[in-house]
Amino acid sequence: MRQDVFISGFGGQGALLAGNLLAYAAIIEGRNVSFFPSYGVEKRGGAAMCTVVIADGDVGSPIIGTPSFMIVLNQSSLDKYGAKVKPGGVCIVNSSLVSTEDFHRSDINIIEIPMNDIAMELGDARMVNMVGLGAYVEKSGAVSLSALEDGLKEVLPERNHRFIPANIMAIEAGARKAR
Repeated sequence: MRQDVFISGFGGQGALLAGNLLAYAAIIEGRNVSFFPSYGVEKRGGAAMCTVVIADGDVGSPIIGTPSFMIVLNQSSLDKYGAKVKPGGVCIVNSSLVSTEDFHRSDINIIEIPMNDIAMELGDARMVNMVGLGAYVEKSGAVSLSALEDGLKEVLPERNHRFIPANIMAIEAGARKAR
């Protein structure tokens, strides 16, 4: 088994937290993993992206030239990186903020999920990353939802553990929407 995903958005949307959580969930399940974060010099609002590679065997490189899966949280990420999705791959798009009207790829599966709207219905727009991650896990089967739940205890500082139930709800909502 080998899964790879590219997650991209702007700073503050939690792209790096989602990737880190996915990496921890894979480790919890006994898999090898590579997590490669990248972000702009800006604090909030700048570019933020990461790659995660999960495998039963060796993970060769953390760099993914043509990802099998992509989670796109904002318009500039789709515009800049959408063409890189591997033919036959999946692009999960935050349709609350992203228009696919000018994105013409008939060789990939585009899944539009109103991630911001779902996060707001759950009470916090900052959970957009968890909605997207839930959709990814549902479509890819890369890790189990229970491993993500366990991973939240590892990636969130203890002072934020009170937010774990809300994050679990967001992950589950994203998974339901992707079914």
